Amino acid sequence: MAKRFRSDVSEDDKKVKVNKQGLQHLRQIFGFIRPYRGYFAGGLLFLLFSSLMSMVFPFITGKLVDSVGENTEGLFANRNQIALFMIGILVLQGLFSYSRIWLFAKMVEQALRDIRLALYQKMMSLGIPFFEQSRVGELNSRITNDITQLQSTFSTTLAELLRQIAILIVGIGIIAFRSPQLTLVMLLSFPVLIVAAIFFGKFIRKLSKQVQDDLAQANTVVEETLQAVQVVKSFTNERYEVGRYSTALERVVRNALSAARYRGLFFASFIIFSLFGGIVLVLWYGLGLVAEGTMTIGDLVSFIIYTMFIGGAVGGMGDLYGQLQKSIGASERVLDILNTPGELDLTQPEVPVPALRGHVTYEHVRFAYPTRPDVTVLKDLSLEVLPGQKIALVGHSGAGKSTIVQLLMRFHQVEGGRICIDDQPVHDMDLTALRHHIGIVPQEVMLFGGTIRENIAYGKPGATEQEVIEAARKANAWSFISAFPEGLSTVVGERGVKLSGGQRQRIAIARAILKNPTILVLDEATSSLDAESERVVQEALDVLMENRTTIIIAHRLATIRKVDRIYVIGDGQVVEAGTHAELAHLEEGVYQHLLRLQFEPQQVG
Repeated sequence: MAKRFRSDVSEDDKKVKVNKQGLQHLRQIFGFIRPYRGYFAGGLLFLLFSSLMSMVFPFITGKLVDSVGENTEGLFANRNQIALFMIGILVLQGLFSYSRIWLFAKMVEQALRDIRLALYQKMMSLGIPFFEQSRVGELNSRITNDITQLQSTFSTTLAELLRQIAILIVGIGIIAFRSPQLTLVMLLSFPVLIVAAIFFGKFIRKLSKQVQDDLAQANTVVEETLQAVQVVKSFTNERYEVGRYSTALERVVRNALSAARYRGLFFASFIIFSLFGGIVLVLWYGLGLVAEGTMTIGDLVSFIIYTMFIGGAVGGMGDLYGQLQKSIGASERVLDILNTPGELDLTQPEVPVPALRGHVTYEHVRFAYPTRPDVTVLKDLSLEVLPGQKIALVGHSGAGKSTIVQLLMRFHQVEGGRICIDDQPVHDMDLTALRHHIGIVPQEVMLFGGTIRENIAYGKPGATEQEVIEAARKANAWSFISAFPEGLSTVVGERGVKLSGGQRQRIAIARAILKNPTILVLDEATSSLDAESERVVQEALDVLMENRTTIIIAHRLATIRKVDRIYVIGDGQVVEAGTHAELAHLEEGVYQHLLRLQFEPQQVG
């Protein structure tokens, strides 16, 4: 069964412990870097060079200070030479930093492209049950927010972590070699610095998380009202919704200011007291060593700069650790999807689509939805549709009519019995080939936000202009399409909002005509249309149904009087079957009851 995913902001920003399992997940994501390991190795090399240049700079600075004295000699005797040497170091560090950033960028962008593609490809390969248990906002967050978090890790966090570790190790090694006593004094200030970072860091992260939670609630208000804006306006609740959003924002501001206040206290205590307090302690003790003659003033200046480097590295470790926690959480959520078994393997080439006649049989089919395993929707259902035959499925709402079609397309798997096309179980057929032979015209047409041409051609990617126009003509859609100033290039808007219901239906019919399926499914295709639109759409459907096996899901019984056979579904089974005339003259039957509900007694039959 597919996992259920949450879609709130706090979940996206959730941090997890940096343990062995978490690092294993991150390592699995790092597998996407493997094809670009050359860029990665080059970036690490230039990172090492850049870090070494940084560690040489304080040493040369000390020599520059000592150059004003009288006891300097050799390479570092002339301050002009030292200054030029320092400028050369800066130039080299700039080149090394540029090379490191460029190589990491090439590695990161290509690896992230592969991750995004793999994630989207996996989503496209997953079955309908997965999407029934996942929210679109959550899945979109996986491919945007989580990938962005991984991008930060690959391009910044990882490099900074390695650089800070190098500075810490090399820096402590250098100052310990030059002055063990002063190094010991400097290290005495570290416990205060580390305790302050841990205490305030955890507290501030807790407050920041609360701000994120409050912001998520405020965004939920916006999302709900925009999705149901017609309801809001019909109940004249605009002021109520604005007030609700204003209250949520006030809560965000209140908690954000509280977090900012403590963050200010944190930086004041951390930077001023811990870091600079340590420098004051080093400076005080170091001046004593200078007075004793065991250290030059230049060496003391170098030592202080090294101390600042080391203190900055230690201070930055906490933030880098937090970023690493977020990255592990993001990698786990991405891997949750990547490791979910799919119904298709889109990395394999498509198999040739075999020809089918369209002989459909359901043999003792039993089914319950995974989300409601205790409710059996279909119970020992059997029916048959001959090639080219038109049949209708009728029954009360919830009887299982749509489920019958969903099982034919293998959106779900049957629990018992089997479904066959041309005596071949659909479970054994290639899924892409199976669905290639089935076309659907639904009640609620879903159009993409592009042009009319793109929406029609979706039934046959790569179709020629003439094929698109011919499909539109057969669907009775060309008359209104050609009336638009931009014709086929007319943008339909999100979900086809710029078109009427009848126009959307005819676009869907044209799309199905272009697909040219062996088996056609009409799911209440005209139920929401006015009389004139229904007449035009029905004419287009008559053209579409010619010489095709057609399954019609119908509530309006007037639209199915001419079908070859009607199956009445009740309690998950076929309770009645026959033509309209046969079923209409049954004295007591479900179909007869449905007719009475929709027509006057004199119109029945």
